[in-house]
Amino acid sequence: MLTRQEACAKQSSSANRNGTSSETVKMMKIQIQHVHDAAGQRCVDNLRDRFSLGDRSCRDTVREILHRIRQEGDAAVVEYTRKFDAPAMTAASLKVTAAEFSEAETLVDNDFRATLRFAADRIRRFHERELEDSWITTRDDGTVTGRLVRPVASAGLYVPGGQGGSTPLVSSVLMNGIPADVAGVKKRVMVTPPNREGKVSPALLTAAREVGIDEVYKAGSAWAIAALAFGTDTIPRVDVIVGPGNQFVAEAKQQVMGRVRIDMLAGPSEVLIIADDQAVPAFVAADMLAQAEHDPQALALLITTSKSVAAETARELALQIERLSRRHIAEAAINERGAILLVDTLAEAVDLANEIAIEHLELQVRDPWQWLPKVRHAGAIFLGSYTPEASGDYVAGPNHVLPTMGTARIASALGVETFLKKSSIISCSRDALLGDAEHIQRLAALEGLTAHGNSVAVRVAHAEKDGQ
Repeated sequence: MLTRQEACAKQSSSANRNGTSSETVKMMKIQIQHVHDAAGQRCVDNLRDRFSLGDRSCRDTVREILHRIRQEGDAAVVEYTRKFDAPAMTAASLKVTAAEFSEAETLVDNDFRATLRFAADRIRRFHERELEDSWITTRDDGTVTGRLVRPVASAGLYVPGGQGGSTPLVSSVLMNGIPADVAGVKKRVMVTPPNREGKVSPALLTAAREVGIDEVYKAGSAWAIAALAFGTDTIPRVDVIVGPGNQFVAEAKQQVMGRVRIDMLAGPSEVLIIADDQAVPAFVAADMLAQAEHDPQALALLITTSKSVAAETARELALQIERLSRRHIAEAAINERGAILLVDTLAEAVDLANEIAIEHLELQVRDPWQWLPKVRHAGAIFLGSYTPEASGDYVAGPNHVLPTMGTARIASALGVETFLKKSSIISCSRDALLGDAEHIQRLAALEGLTAHGNSVAVRVAHAEKDGQ
């Protein structure tokens, strides 16, 4: 059985359906396959079943890290931070000080501030529409039922350092911090790995201040997640942990899930572009590369009805990748996991997209709104050729923390609801309980729960005695 990478990338010497041959363009190994050919079908089968968890060595490593943080607290956090990030870190310097926040304000320019506020405003406006109201209803017999919506007490935001702090992921601060604020979470803390000098990017600190976070800790990877889940003398325990990260962060979140709520089990970033014959190959290739530059394991897919768009997109990939600062990452992702698949109709393309349940779905077709009602499973949907996925990453407003690995079939984007919990409200009047008593007791007896039935029976007896 071929692996997903082999199925998507293996060069075929035979002609594909409708006479399209599998081809390699320049140095790129991405192949053009028809979904009904053997290699194309193997690729599709693997895409349908791509959910995966961390490997055993990662699980065992993270389990040991979690154990040490739980037992040793700050001492273990500092040890890991010294080993992997900042050799001179101490427990006393884990927390970002007021002076460091103030210094950060002087190190960012006005253009950055303007962009930060522009993006934050868009994101806040969108997420304010997600707020849920508590509600109650009263029946004729006087019974009151309802739902009480309340925020969690605390949330921890994980923000990746981004190449030793040189590429600060400011958007992660906004996309995680703003929904928590809109939900009404009173305590929000942020963790992010420091650079070798023990500093946090001024852009990240300015972004944190912009969304109202003034509690930031210099810790990354699995030990930061463990500290948020268990608490240490310095880093507080929280109720919800959100934010992207590498495989060790994802594994740590999975292992503490249940003790705390997490946003989702996330894998490498993904994009699937559906294109017809009017799609602009340069746009398609650019969006595939925008996803591929995230991670060598990122998934960039094109499903198209057009052989010419497929061929031109492959050529554009080879041309555009030469200009990328993260070329080596994008090239690995495209070569190892990228795929260009041909289908006969757009209806077939949309059906296939629903089976794959991608994180980012782009509809670069003539009338994308016509196809929107047919999309059932996708983390976010981008309609039209002038809606690159990057717009959703930064300024469109919807959240960019999205389900991956096919979990868009069952999961949603991070949002205000991630930080909310709901409590049911029930209030029975005397007459209402007496009216329901027979039904409650019958069901309790059927389930063998005599104490349940008795809790009603004693009330019925008391009411009957009072009524005499």
